[in-house]
Parts: sequence; C-alpha cells; structure tokens
Amino acid sequence: MVNVAILGFGTVGSGVAEVLTKNNAHIGEKVHNAVNLKYILDVREFPDSPFADKFVKDFSVIENDPEVQIVVETIGGARVAKDFTERSLRAGKSVVTSNKELVATCGYDLIELAKEKNVSYLFEASVGGGIPIIRPLSQCLAANELTEICGILNGTTNYILTRMIRSGISFEAALAEAQAKGYAEADPTADVEGHDACRKICILSSLAFGRHIYPDQVPTEGITAVTLADVAYAEGAGRKIKLLGRAIRRSDGRVCAYVAPHLVEGENPLAGVEDVFNAITVKGDAIGDVMFYGRGAGKLPTASAVVADVMDAAKHLGSRKYLEWGPGGADVTASPDELESRWYVRAQVGAEAAKALFPEASFLARPGASEGESAFLTAAMKRPELEEKLRGTQVLSLFRVL
Repeated sequence: MVNVAILGFGTVGSGVAEVLTKNNAHIGEKVHNAVNLKYILDVREFPDSPFADKFVKDFSVIENDPEVQIVVETIGGARVAKDFTERSLRAGKSVVTSNKELVATCGYDLIELAKEKNVSYLFEASVGGGIPIIRPLSQCLAANELTEICGILNGTTNYILTRMIRSGISFEAALAEAQAKGYAEADPTADVEGHDACRKICILSSLAFGRHIYPDQVPTEGITAVTLADVAYAEGAGRKIKLLGRAIRRSDGRVCAYVAPHLVEGENPLAGVEDVFNAITVKGDAIGDVMFYGRGAGKLPTASAVVADVMDAAKHLGSRKYLEWGPGGADVTASPDELESRWYVRAQVGAEAAKALFPEASFLARPGASEGESAFLTAAMKRPELEEKLRGTQVLSLFRVL
C-alpha cells in the first residue's frame, strides 16, 4: 500500500482528496498497488467533511510517519510550502505540487534535494491546471531541440480580454465580472499584472531549455493598460489582444523570456482561445509546432494533474522519476529587447508626423478616435530602435505583434 498525505485543503487539496477517493479502484489498478489517503494537514476545522478523520494540524505527524511515502503540497506560496517540501524530501518522501510560485523560484534546489534523497519532486499541475504539458516536454518531445514556447498561461486575464473583445466592456467591468464568477481573486494582482504567467513561463522554459530561469529574469507586463480603444484597433486589423508568455532560445543558447500583451493575428490558433481556457504552443526542430489546449485552472482539472503525478511517484517508489534541469545564472537569459518584431503603437501624434517616423507602417482606424491620435503597426524592429523613434512622443499603448 502507498500512503499519501495532502498539505492544504483548499480548492486544489480538496479536489485531490475527492479524485483519490472517487477513482481509488481505477488508480490502484494503474499503479498496481493500493493508494491510500492517510492524512490531510490544515489549521482549519472541517467537522462535516467526509475526510474529517484524516485531518491533522501538526506537520511533524506526517514528516515522522514512515508509512507516508508521498506528500501532496497544495498550500501555495514560497515560505511555509518550501519548509514543508524540504522536510518531506529529507524524510525520504516524494513530493507532488501544484505550487507554481515555489517551483519557479526554488525548483532547481528542490529537484536537487529530491535527487540526493532518491525520491521524486513532480509538478505537472503547476502549469496549465489539467492540461498535460510538463510530461510532454520532458518525455514526448525529448528528442527535439526546442526553440520556442509561447502561450496563454492565465485564464483570468484571458477571460477579461475575451469580455472586453466580445462585449465591449471596460477592463474594470470585466475584472469585476471575473471576480463575481470566482475566476479572479479579491486581490487580482498576480493575474492582471502578469506574475502568474511569468512563473509558468519560467517553469516551462527551465524544463525546455535545461537551466533554471527565475521570475526576476523575465520582464513582465500585465493587461491593466489595455483599453477598449486598443481592442477596437486590433479588431480593425483582424487581430485580437492576448497576454502571452514567451520564451525563445537564441542561437547562442541564451533564452529571451518575457510576458506581455500581444496583437495576435486572427488566423493564429492562439487568437481563438477564449474565456478561461489556456493554450501553449511549443516549437521543436523535429516536430514543428504543437499546441496544448484546455482548462488552465479549476478544482478537478488541477486535481487530475496532481493525482497523475501521485500515481507516477507511486510507480517509482525506491527510485525517482527523472525530471530536472540545471542551475540558473546571469548567463542563462538575454533581454527580449534584442528580439525583432512588429509593434502596435497608439500615440498622441498626428498621422503625417507618424508617417514620417514610420514610413513602412500600416495605419489603423477606429470610429470615434480622438483628435491627434494615431495607431499603426510598425515594420519589424528591436525595442530600443522603436523607443528611439518614439522619443518625445506621447505613447498611449505599445504591444508586440505576433
């Protein structure tokens, strides 16, 4: 029998308990061993829970129980969760997590500790909720030299942008709607400022390119500056605004990773990804372009990915599941300012002056545009060159074009 402990009984933790119990017979058949939920750690009381007899409040009970072989960490954050994860690994227990912040900031160190103790540290659910992406990157696409990862990595921001595009409501109104439906937290900063997507692209690019990339190495912009004017100009150009996380491997091996809004061409598959759905495209030298699509969050989709990792860890007891990357460093990344791309510019500048600055630009129109406002798509150029041309101009919006 394989005994499991869950740390945290919030949305994901309760979903994991539900899936482990409901599908217990099926899970046991796949693992060729019985998988038993022994403990749930939470400081709160759950007297009416069907799992009431499994709750403990002292982590050391789990840490010191030799019968517990797998710990599921769904606490979140990078402080208490890190302490409990390290203690679990040192006690010879495999750890499964959905904690994107912890993996993005401490993944390399935790993977090394797991390697030292010959146990597994698995985190499929840390990116894309129930969308399988970590395993495909590490296994199915392992024969490829990967060159780029690009995706819609946050369902909350994608829902907000979808509502702005479809219904013409403001960012503030769309955010309030997302909060009312439970898609956005009371404090939505991590989502709307791009931090959540940043952590996810860090994990994906670390795995794809073999060295740890930290969040502070990834320039990040959110969607708070996107306006209905930008939505209208994009629509007029046959494009949609999407918040994308991108990581591109240069020929010298360094990685340009960033998060920012983009104008995405209507024919691009990412343009059709709406509401709370996520999509991740991966480019490899042998496979070409592949795309992973589905619900990027939610209780049961995320629990599905967590339990799959539990099953993997259970199959590898006494050994470890190979999943790792090398150490980070200043030499791993390069500034995305070095990437050439077309740009969408909305500025308080007359059309003639704008044409003089950008003679090859495609100019956009929208009904009700304010006096003296111009919007256009530039030719391909690097950001420093663009900013030099715009020096002294009041720029209202500036996004890359994909």
